[in-house]
This record gives sequence, C-alpha cells and structure tokens, in this order.
Amino acid sequence: MTLSSLVVSRDLQEVSVLECILGGLHIGVDVESEPDRARARLAKSKIDALIIDFDLTGAASFLKGLQDGAIRNAVPLIIVSGSSGRKHLESKGASFVFEKPISVEQAVHTLSAARNMILDERLRYHRETLDVPVSLTYAARDRHRAHLMNLSQGGIGVRLQRPHRTLGPVKVNFTLPGTRLAMKFVGEVAWKDKRGNAGIRFVEASPRTKRELQLWLERQYFMH
Repeated sequence: MTLSSLVVSRDLQEVSVLECILGGLHIGVDVESEPDRARARLAKSKIDALIIDFDLTGAASFLKGLQDGAIRNAVPLIIVSGSSGRKHLESKGASFVFEKPISVEQAVHTLSAARNMILDERLRYHRETLDVPVSLTYAARDRHRAHLMNLSQGGIGVRLQRPHRTLGPVKVNFTLPGTRLAMKFVGEVAWKDKRGNAGIRFVEASPRTKRELQLWLERQYFMH
C-alpha cells in the first residue's frame, strides 16, 4: 500500500518543490490546477493528503466545501499554502500551512510531520496477520506458549494451545518475523473465547520496543 496526495495549484515552482519532496517521502502525487477538477477527483477516489494553494481563485470555497462535508470522500489531512501570511492561513483550519514562496527546508519539515500523522492514523487500525510463537507469563511460574495470530500497535491476537484461566496482567514475549528483535510487553486480556482464542491489549512497554514495533509495522504495511 502507498500513501497518496493531491496538490491543487497553478504555481509551477510550488508544485515542483512539493513533487520532489513528496516523492522522496514515498507519497504519490497528483496535481490539479482547478478546484472544480480537484472536487470531481475527490468525489471518485480517496486520498491521504490534500495541499491547496490559497492564492488560487476558488480555493476558499473549495476548502469550505471540504470542511462543511459538502464534498464526498473528504481527506483526513489538509495542508494550505499561500502568500497571505501564516496567521491568515492558520485561521483556515488546515492541519499544516506553508507560507509562499515555499522553502525546501520548510516543506521537508512540514511534509515529514504530515506523513507521520497519516501513518499513525493508518497503523492505528492496521493488524498484521502472523503465525509465530509467543510466550505468555501470568505469574512468576505460570508460563504458557501460544501462537501469535495478528499484531497491531495496541495489542495481539493469540491462539492458546489449551484454554486456561487468565487472571491479572500478562507478560508478552515474542520475536518479530525476519528480525532478531525481542518484543517484551506487559498486557491485559481484552477478550477470550472457549476455543482458546484471545486478544491481549498492550499496557506497558519501553519506548525502544514501541518504536521498533512501529517501524516494523510500517515496513509490512508498505509491502502489501
């Protein structure tokens, strides 16, 4: 899967800078010079980020239509550019703003932050299907082996070799496929059934473990 963006602008310099940086961030770019054509495109397809040049005639009403829900398939992230000053642009309710003329340094910083926001939103609901061993420890010596079936930033789905009572916090240990990264979490059982399936929600982990898991999930996400 890839990320996508739509740039609504006639400013060739702006478009050139944005295309270069978005490409480097592995975000696909489409360009429309007319808000009406951008509106028609949004009605047919969903994109991750919309960048609107507020100097463009019709940009204000186009943005208002997005915010009012008048345009279907509204995008989760809106970025506004323009030469009318930062305060004026920020008042338009966009997630990020560019002042024109756009500097490369400013664009890299802003678009990198935008990419991270988009990925966080996508990965929040993404579950990677797996079938790897996982160790679950409920007390000092109450250790059980299970199969890890799916993995997300917030927890795991497992299949136990045999159903058993699950009381209190559980220590979760497994190795990410294709790596030597040992993942260690403290979790709690969110649900279970009589067939030995269970969902465990992560409640505690080191910052390093969280970051390594996020990077691994990002790589798997873009491989699909």
